[in-house]
Amino acid sequence: MAAAELERLRMAGAGMAIAVLTSGGDAQGMNAAVRAVTRMGIYVGAKVFLIYEGYEGLVEGGDNIKQANWLSVSNIIQLGGTVIGSARCKAFTTRAGRLRAARNLVEHGITNLCVIGGDGSLTGANIFRSEWGGLLEELVQDGQISEEVARENCHLNIVGLVGSIDNDFCGTDMTIGTDSALHRIMEVIDAITTTAQSHQRTFVLEVMGRHCGYLALVSGLASGADWLFIPESPPEDGWEDLMCERLGETRSRGSRLNIIIIAEGAIDRSGKPISSNYVKDLVVQRLGFDTRVTVLGHVQRGGTPSAFDRVLSSKMGMEAVMALLEATPDTPACVVSLSGNQSVRLPLMECVQVTKDVQKAMDEKRFEEAIQLRGRSFENNWNIYKLLAHQKPAQEKSPFSLAILNVGAPAAGMNAAVRSAVRIGICQGHTIYVVSDGFEGLSKGQIREVGWHDVAGWLGRGGSMLGTKRTLPKTCMEKIVENVRKFNIQGLLVIGGFEAYEGVLQLVEARGQYEELCIIMCVIPATISNNVPGTDFSLGSDTAVNAAMESCDRIKQSASGTKRRVFIVETMGGYCGYLSTVTGIAVGADAAYVYEDPFTIHDLKANVEHLTDKMKTDIQRGLVLRNEKCHEHYTTEFLYNLYSSEGKGIFDCRINVLGHLQQGGAPTPFDRNYGTKLGVKAVLWMSEKLEEVYRKGRVFANSGDSACVIGLRKKVVAFSPVTELKKVTDFEHRLPQEQWWLNLRLMLKMLANYQISLTEYISGKMEHVTRRTLSIEKGF
Repeated sequence: MAAAELERLRMAGAGMAIAVLTSGGDAQGMNAAVRAVTRMGIYVGAKVFLIYEGYEGLVEGGDNIKQANWLSVSNIIQLGGTVIGSARCKAFTTRAGRLRAARNLVEHGITNLCVIGGDGSLTGANIFRSEWGGLLEELVQDGQISEEVARENCHLNIVGLVGSIDNDFCGTDMTIGTDSALHRIMEVIDAITTTAQSHQRTFVLEVMGRHCGYLALVSGLASGADWLFIPESPPEDGWEDLMCERLGETRSRGSRLNIIIIAEGAIDRSGKPISSNYVKDLVVQRLGFDTRVTVLGHVQRGGTPSAFDRVLSSKMGMEAVMALLEATPDTPACVVSLSGNQSVRLPLMECVQVTKDVQKAMDEKRFEEAIQLRGRSFENNWNIYKLLAHQKPAQEKSPFSLAILNVGAPAAGMNAAVRSAVRIGICQGHTIYVVSDGFEGLSKGQIREVGWHDVAGWLGRGGSMLGTKRTLPKTCMEKIVENVRKFNIQGLLVIGGFEAYEGVLQLVEARGQYEELCIIMCVIPATISNNVPGTDFSLGSDTAVNAAMESCDRIKQSASGTKRRVFIVETMGGYCGYLSTVTGIAVGADAAYVYEDPFTIHDLKANVEHLTDKMKTDIQRGLVLRNEKCHEHYTTEFLYNLYSSEGKGIFDCRINVLGHLQQGGAPTPFDRNYGTKLGVKAVLWMSEKLEEVYRKGRVFANSGDSACVIGLRKKVVAFSPVTELKKVTDFEHRLPQEQWWLNLRLMLKMLANYQISLTEYISGKMEHVTRRTLSIEKGF
């Protein structure tokens, strides 16, 4: 969009009135969305109204509709639920109720409505929009409004944000609240695992999802559950025997526990519900195992939103206002969604239709089709779960040996990637070795063969079970080559950060000297800094952002007790500002200083003035993030001194250095899932490449595409040759030359109330939702 065009948009909001409401079941992240819609609306010059208690407030009117200002939505981003309330509303389902709702909107001159809720709430909004003209006519006839008022408000624009923890809305990658619900589930599973191991128990866990098995599926994949029940794919007849046989098998191999996950809407092939108690009784009767049922219930809706949900909601809230600004009477009502890491707009009714098609397919027992309609990533999750849950004997022994190692600093999710890579490699019939302590271990011969059960229980473990070091191959090349020859390694899977990428590049560049290095190599980027070229997301960065965010939430809370305080928080990340930028958005920081967005003393002065102004309002606290290497001279200490002296008598300052807590902790559901999938895809790619270069009983690979980085780029999983990536890498600062997340900084500044130009804002495109688009691989 041209610069002048967007500046025009900035004024286009003048005279507009936007209302926002939350409806249906609550979901974590709704507050972040309300905050973003409110602030973006005010930012573009519109009046923004908050409607309390969902559609009920819309119908009742009065004090339920209040105009908001910038501070109305302050300090709510970290709260679960919805601060403006939500209610199921019978009245709105009747025309008389909708007539009252129309009257209440017209009274305030509101013709733009942003609805945050599930498919029922959004369908209701669409009916309201289609009846709008008729409702106004009726109000004119009844003498409740004048014809002139009806003319001024003749068209209602609607935009939807999907807030549902079930992730059951087709066409959208992730709905608001899903990631947080998975956080709650994984916290419970991790806690239950420890008690189950102590007593050698079996646990049957029931999670939410009446019609959609997404939560059950992803938590099953992220916890390595022994058995899984989802409504989209009922078990084959006779499943009781098979399940008990599997559970007995895992126990006989030395496992001390079994976890069975069941979606509340689980059914068998004939459509009869399968209850958690039925499963429990079955295990007790057939196997005699000590078995307990845990029904998670509304715990899944509660608690603070995860970083992903806060950023997703903020992004979608901004985009919703843009969609309303650009709406015309001819544009269909749309839903704002995320595709990969890009905002998109989807026609509301197309999504609703496909969502209904899934239910219809399930009702008519067309289960294969139901899974396809859920979208490609749902189908992938299901297939990968089935691959990794139980060992299936390989068709035949393959001639190949693969070695897996961790390099660089530890990152959460590394163990998940090792586990899935080991297991998929065994399925393929390969010999799988693991190496301790990175390239140094490879040079010292710390190499051992592993089996399927050696990696059991690794999924939820933080750090690196193999051990990891930063040593690069050039310091011990001869010895590495010697061990590659000795163990006859034909494939090398390196899981780690920038050193892993740099190390594989050194091995590739040494191929001219050592023929033994003409093997297949793959790098799975795993670093909290997210600074490896060839991917938008590195394994471990989601966990690190959540760790930093939780700390900042606590720091903010302490500041609200002691008024007029500014906290300066230093994050890790080397020269890469991803961690501080995304954490900054998730906690509503006032500024985040990063190396990639250069700043001068004038910018620092402006930030201090901005905080001084803020202290004059009701919100007397500030939070400033600083990436550890953002500036050679403007250190954390320098910022503290500057802010302290400039803010003297207005506010005082404190420093917090977050340090290694960003590297620790159990991996988030995203990192467990992402690591699992990258491990599988990397080994499948390596197997394919090995077949291609296998001649006369030996592997010889020296083309560029035989050593790649696997990563998620926009929407797809891509393999990029390290030799190609070398051209787009800044080795001095250990960064890719171009980074997608820099455009998130615009959102950070806008939501912190800086007067900035929107010329660089990238609007979402309208896309359609059809069976074909659903079948496209959408990453994770």
